[in-house]
Amino acid sequence: MTPVPTIALLGATGFVGSAVLRELAARPVRIRAVSRRPAAVPPDARADIEIRTADLTEPGEIAAAVAGADGVVVATLYSSATATWRITDGDTAAERVNVGLVRDLVDALAARRDRPPAKVVFTGAASQVGPTAKAVLDGTEPDRPAGPYDRQKLAAERLLLDAAARGVLRGTSLRLPTVFGPAGGPTARDRGVVSAMARRALAGEPLTMWHDGTVRRDLLYVEDLARAVVAGLDHAEALAGRHWLLGTGVGRPLGPVFEEVAALVARRTGRPPVPVVSVKPPEQAEGGDFSSITIDASAFRSVTGWEPRVPFGEALRRTVDHLAYAAEEAVAAVEAYEAGGGRT
Repeated sequence: MTPVPTIALLGATGFVGSAVLRELAARPVRIRAVSRRPAAVPPDARADIEIRTADLTEPGEIAAAVAGADGVVVATLYSSATATWRITDGDTAAERVNVGLVRDLVDALAARRDRPPAKVVFTGAASQVGPTAKAVLDGTEPDRPAGPYDRQKLAAERLLLDAAARGVLRGTSLRLPTVFGPAGGPTARDRGVVSAMARRALAGEPLTMWHDGTVRRDLLYVEDLARAVVAGLDHAEALAGRHWLLGTGVGRPLGPVFEEVAALVARRTGRPPVPVVSVKPPEQAEGGDFSSITIDASAFRSVTGWEPRVPFGEALRRTVDHLAYAAEEAVAAVEAYEAGGGRT
């Protein structure tokens, strides 16, 4: 009989990690879902799922999390107190998560002598390349990251790929574009621009842009991303040792995207669509906020056969419906609490 592989999923309750957990759960594998809070077992899961709670920044926790694992997915992400992925130079807590966990992972896998090198898929970011004049990115661009987040993600990626070159592991980095979609649980909040605008529209607030709306983004639905990560595990041998870009190949102007979000929310709520307006960018805006990004993922597709499946309009509708339902549930809970005189 073929041994059942064990996959360690690090960051299992995050936005990306929870989607990967749902995708992996449909397979006859063993999953060790590791996160600070307990992950929810997906309904109808075929996989044998071990829920492990741990602070992976503590000494020895990474080694324990990946002990005996045949594959590892690194979907961890540092979040600041402002609930955003943005960080500042000198943020040692961010460096500990974004870089230090990969360093610990490499050390843990290098110390193993009783198993073949593990397959490792790291979730990077397309923005790691830094400012570029290219209209379409294909993964051949030199990396010149500008911000601290992108520098940290690149440092982690290089640690992983160097370990792959030394035979410590079979590792690859998948660089993600702007990902959006329904969250997989209460802690799996989508902090991306699409969901942020949907929340504003549901609250009746204008949708604000720091530009004229012509800036383009390659927007990838979270379910399609999860399938790509699992494809990375399936084709680890062919992908190992380099980074690969993920995307749809379509750069969508954000102005029309936000208008579509406003229209979907209006149909859901029965209110008029909120306006989409341009505003002066804040001080924390970075150069990448004004750069258009379209991604040619044909290299990854040619190796794995992966391609996005969910049409953009359908993905946007699902996202708005999910956020609207969550907002309606929150309102109902408050009303029930107040009707009960403040008693649960």
